[in-house]
Amino acid sequence: MDLKTDYHFEYTECDSSGSRWRVAVPNPSVECSGLPDPVRGKECTFSCASGEYLEMKNQVCSKCAEGTYSLGSGIKFDEWDELPAGFSNVATFMDTAVGSSESKAYSCNNSSWTPRGNYIESNRDDCTVSLIYAVHLKKSGYVFFEYQYIDNNIFFEFFIQNDQCKEMESTADKWVKLTDNGEWGSHSVTLKSGSNILYWRTTGILMGSKVVKPVLVKNITIEGVAYTSECFACKPGTFSDKPGASGCQVCPRDTYSEKGAKECTKCKEEMYYAEEGSSACTERPPCTSKDFFQIHTPCDKEGKTQIMYKWIEPKICREDLPDALTLPPSGERQDCPPCNPGFYNNASSSCSPCPPGTFSDGTQECKACPAGTEPALGFEYKWWNILPGNMKTSCFNVGNSKCDGMNGWEVAGDHIQSGAGGSDNDYLILSLYISGFKPPTSVTGATGSELGRITFVFETICSADCVLYFMADINRKNTNVVESWERSKERQSYTHIISKNASFTFTWAFQRINEGQDSRQFINDMAKIYSITVTNAADGVASSCRACALGSEQSGSSCVPCPPGHYIEKETSQCKECPANTFLSIHQVYGTEACIPCGPGSRSTKDHSACFSDCLVSYVKDNQSLNYNFSNLSQVGSLMSGPSFTSRGTKFFHFFNISLCGNEGKKMAICTDNITDVTLKDMVAESEDFSNFVGAFVCQSTIIPSDSKGFRTALALQSNSLADRFLGATVETTLENISIKADMFPPSPSKTPDVHFFYKSSTVTTSCENGRATVVTMRCNPNKPDQGELSVPSLI
Repeated sequence: MDLKTDYHFEYTECDSSGSRWRVAVPNPSVECSGLPDPVRGKECTFSCASGEYLEMKNQVCSKCAEGTYSLGSGIKFDEWDELPAGFSNVATFMDTAVGSSESKAYSCNNSSWTPRGNYIESNRDDCTVSLIYAVHLKKSGYVFFEYQYIDNNIFFEFFIQNDQCKEMESTADKWVKLTDNGEWGSHSVTLKSGSNILYWRTTGILMGSKVVKPVLVKNITIEGVAYTSECFACKPGTFSDKPGASGCQVCPRDTYSEKGAKECTKCKEEMYYAEEGSSACTERPPCTSKDFFQIHTPCDKEGKTQIMYKWIEPKICREDLPDALTLPPSGERQDCPPCNPGFYNNASSSCSPCPPGTFSDGTQECKACPAGTEPALGFEYKWWNILPGNMKTSCFNVGNSKCDGMNGWEVAGDHIQSGAGGSDNDYLILSLYISGFKPPTSVTGATGSELGRITFVFETICSADCVLYFMADINRKNTNVVESWERSKERQSYTHIISKNASFTFTWAFQRINEGQDSRQFINDMAKIYSITVTNAADGVASSCRACALGSEQSGSSCVPCPPGHYIEKETSQCKECPANTFLSIHQVYGTEACIPCGPGSRSTKDHSACFSDCLVSYVKDNQSLNYNFSNLSQVGSLMSGPSFTSRGTKFFHFFNISLCGNEGKKMAICTDNITDVTLKDMVAESEDFSNFVGAFVCQSTIIPSDSKGFRTALALQSNSLADRFLGATVETTLENISIKADMFPPSPSKTPDVHFFYKSSTVTTSCENGRATVVTMRCNPNKPDQGELSVPSLI
C-alpha cells in the first residue's frame, strides 16, 4: 500500500466537549486496509498563523512553500476565470404584489454572475440573481470583499443566513453603499460560528432601453475556518519568493508568471511587453496615430504656447517595424488664450485668482468693486490652457491597470477633451471640487430651493457606443449619476441645480465602449467640454460686481445684507420689504420686480421666501359660492400607483408622498433611496443624510415589490422631487405655462368643480429642460360625508 496516495487525513465533527479525532480516509477509487488508527485531534478552535498550514500527519503548523500562500485560518477567492468551487448562481424573476405571498417566476436562465478574471460581474438585466457560498466556521470570524457599485438603478444587497435560519442582526450591514465611478469600495460583516450561507444579490430596474451598470466583486476573504490543511498556489501574474507567505506579490511590468510561480520571468527585449500582473507576454504592434497625443504647454512670458506630441505611456508599440509611424515634431508656437473670468495675468506665464473684493473679465487687471456692490462669486472656465487648480483628471480601468497614472482629459485651448487612455473601455475621469455654496449677501436669510447651479457646454463625437456620465458627490459620501449621454451628441448646454449647502465633487466620466477588450480601436471618439460655469461658489472668484444694499449698521462696509424678504431699491440701494403675498427671487434682488407675486389661492411666508397655501380655497361662479377645506392634507399623505412594467416585464410601483399645502411653506414630503420600509416614519429617521433623500411638496420613488422569501421588504430607489415650489391653487385648468388636458380628469359626478394645485420643480433633466411641472387635482363630493380616498390617474 502506497501511504502517500492511498489515503489522507481528515478531522471528525466536533463533539459537545469541543473535541474531535483525526482519522485516515481512503482516497477516491482506492480500496485499502490497515489504515492508521484514529488519534485525538487538535482542539476545535485551533488555527495556524498566516503563511502556515496544518500538516495533518503530525498535526503541526508548517510554513507554506515558495509559490504558495496561506491566510492561516481563512480562505480567499481572488481568481475569477471560472466560478470557484462552492459558489453557485440562483436567478429568479419575481412578480409579486406588495403584501401578497403569490409569485410568478419568469425565465432568467441566461442571468448570472459572470467571472471576468480578476473580478466577478453581476447580471445587467432585471432578474434577481444571487451569488451564493456556504461555509462552516469553527469559530466566529468575518467575510470581507471589495466591490464596485456605481448605478443606483440596480439594488445590491449582501446578507447571511446561519444554521438557525436567521439573517444578520444589523440591517445596516445588508445594504452596500454606492461607490465613486471607477473606485473600489470594501464591505465587511461579522460571521458567527457554525454554518453560514452568504448571499450577494442584485436586482435591476430597466426603464426604456438603458442598461444598468453591473456590480463588480473581487477579493472575497472569509476568516474563521479554524485551519487550512493546504496552501493556495499564487495565481498567474503573481509570485511568492519566500516560504511562509500570507499573500502573493504582483509581477512588475514586462514580466509574467504562471500559476504557483516563485518568481517572474522577463519578456523578450523590444519584441514583447506585459502589463503589471500579466500571465503572458504580448507581441508589440507597429506604432499608429492611436499611440500618441498632443498637449499644450503653459503660456510663456511672450504669451505663447507650444503644441507637444507625446507617446501614450506606457508605450507598447514599435517604431522600427514596416508601416510604423514615428512621433510628429513638437514645438509649434501659438497664441495663448486669455485668463478665465475672475483671474488675471500678473506679467507672468500663469493666471492668478483676483483678490477678495475685486473682479476681472480675464483680459484686464483686477479692480475693486465700487461702493454699494459686491463680487458675484463663482467659477467660469472657458479657456483651457492649463487645468484649473480645483479640477483633477485621471484614468481608470476595472480590469487592468494600463491607464493608471494617465491623465484622463487634456486641455486644448478653447475646450478640454477626453484623452487617449490605455484602452477603449477605460473610464476617463474629470472632477471639479466646490467647497460650498453661498447666495448673494443681499439675500441672506432667504430659504429658496436654489443656492447655485452648475452649467456646462459639451459635445461627444463617437463612432461606437460611447457614454458620457455627469455625476455629483455630496460631502464626499457617495457619487450618484445625475445624467448620462450615449453616442454622438451635438454641442449643447446642461444645467444642474444645487439646493443644499454642502461640499460637492462634480465628475465627468467618458467611456468609449463598455466591453472587456484590451485594445484601442476608437481612439478618435471623444468628449469635449467647452465651458463650465458654477454660480454662488463659496470659494469662487468674480468676473463682475452686483449691487447690494447700503446701510449704517456696519461702519466702513459697502454691503450690508438686507433682512429676509427685502429687495434693493434701485434708486437708493436701500432695503425695502417685498409687498404682501410676494416672494423674493434668489437671483434678481434689485427693484420691485425681484418680488414675485404668489399664485391664486396662496400667500407668502413671513420672510417672503416662498409661497404656500393654507389649504382653504374659495370659488364663486353664477352666484354660487363653494369653500374647499383641505387642511387635513397639509401634512403628508402617501399613495402608490401601478403596477407598471418595464419593457422586459419587471413589475414596479410609483410611490408618492404628497404634502398638499406644506406646513407654513415647509416642504413636508420626504422620499429616500434604498430603504427597507417605505413608511414616512423611517424616511424621516434617515433624512439627516441628504445625499440620498429629497424633500418636496410632492416626491416620488420607484418601488420594487417584496419577494416571497422574506429576505427583504419593499425597496425604494430613484427618488425624485416633483414639486419644490408652490405656484397656486385654482379651479381653472391652467396656471402660468402649466396646462392640463380636459380629458385627463373626467367630469366630477357631483358637478362640483375640481381644485387644481400647481407646482414646479427646479430639477432639470434631458427630457425636462425647464424642470418638472406637477398638477394635483382634488375632487370633493358634498354628498359623501365620509373620509375620502387618495388616488392617481391610471395614465401616470
